[in-house]
Amino acid sequence: MAKNTTDKQYIEFKCLEATQPIGTLYVGVMDHDDVEFISYADVRRLELGKDNREVEDYIGIQRQLVESREKDIGRYVNLIDATFPNSVILSVSSDHASFNPNTGIMTMLYKDDIAKVLDGQHRIAGLGHFSSPASKFQLVVSIFIDMALEDQAIVFATINKEQKNVSNSLVADLFAFAESRSPQKTSHNIARALNKKEGSPFYKKIKILGTAVNKELETITQDAFVKSLIQYISKNPQEDRNFYKINRGNKKKLPITPPDKLGKYILRNMFIQDETDVEIAQLIWNYFEAVQKKWPGAWTVIQPNVILNRSTGFIALMRFFRDVYVYLDQPDTVIAKEKFIEVFAPINLQEGEFTKENYVPGTSGQAKLYADLLEQSGIPKAKS
Repeated sequence: MAKNTTDKQYIEFKCLEATQPIGTLYVGVMDHDDVEFISYADVRRLELGKDNREVEDYIGIQRQLVESREKDIGRYVNLIDATFPNSVILSVSSDHASFNPNTGIMTMLYKDDIAKVLDGQHRIAGLGHFSSPASKFQLVVSIFIDMALEDQAIVFATINKEQKNVSNSLVADLFAFAESRSPQKTSHNIARALNKKEGSPFYKKIKILGTAVNKELETITQDAFVKSLIQYISKNPQEDRNFYKINRGNKKKLPITPPDKLGKYILRNMFIQDETDVEIAQLIWNYFEAVQKKWPGAWTVIQPNVILNRSTGFIALMRFFRDVYVYLDQPDTVIAKEKFIEVFAPINLQEGEFTKENYVPGTSGQAKLYADLLEQSGIPKAKS
């Protein structure tokens, strides 16, 4: 809390002193709004008309706040189980902060823009959206006092250039351990089930955890599968997960959406109604079994130049899936593979055409294949 000391506003909090090769740092706990008030990062300095970004300029990095990431974190911090266990790293001048080793108290001037953020600007920005009146959100902070610019640059570069991102497929896999229901867990479980079940059109084709144990067979990442499926289940998977976590044990369900209001989320009601997710899995199985029957070689045989059973082909086919599902007009049901076979019948694409030359790997190739499937099938594009 802020207090008056010689007509200035200060905040005081307990800290532990730690000695490391780079020097001394202080580890404490601060309320998130205090951290937000006293700190600055490059994007905030720009907003204030301050163009000199010392650390970023020093090491040749122009780091900017990513608005979409801030919004994602802003939604996350309001979940019932939100947490940031790792510390925000700040650099402060001794003109603005002092540590008493006898009491273990850090005293810091409560003034705007006195602490430079070396790591954690998106977390701090996201916490600006924290809106729970019934709880507080405190942050673990690591504070360097009078840290030389060169050392700031070392810390900044080490964290922002050398850290390795967690595999998206690993993140998807970890949802299997969640006790609460969620779109993420459903999509993950379907991916694993279709990959594991002999006879499935995805049998041993999905790179679970993003690592190819059988490189000659696994052509679709778990992340690609989960993203392609979850887009039809939920607009905000985190909010849905939060709902189920809050209501765990009371069997409360999300509200059913009227069919004419589903829009893109064609599998949402199946997700809400079917607690085992078997029906969604069977639906995807039937659709891709029709794909396999239409183009058995291109879907089954693994060749470096063939894209149908890789991300380019899979993502395009999943995009086409929505148009097909809406066209067949059987909401919330498991459509038989024979119905899907009928839709694919007019398509004249030959197995030898699914090449990287015709469909360049990436979004452009996916878009081109999707357009070809839609045009040759003769079915209308689903309304947004």
